[in-house]
Amino acid sequence: MSLDRAIMAFAGVMTLVSVALTQLVSPWWWLLTAFVGLNLLQSAFTGFCPAGMVMKRMGIGQGADGASCRR
Repeated sequence: MSLDRAIMAFAGVMTLVSVALTQLVSPWWWLLTAFVGLNLLQSAFTGFCPAGMVMKRMGIGQGADGASCRR
């Protein structure tokens, strides 16, 4: 999996989790949804992505050529 796809998947999961927590626990979890959205927006303009830096250190996306698995 490429780093870009991993970041998109992580953002999608975090958004879905925050929506579920908003419905089940407290409306204050909308702040997590807003944080994810704002982080994606600033990343699009600045190129700075903390999640991408962490994932890169974990080895996600290293040597990936866009394919979802190695053959």
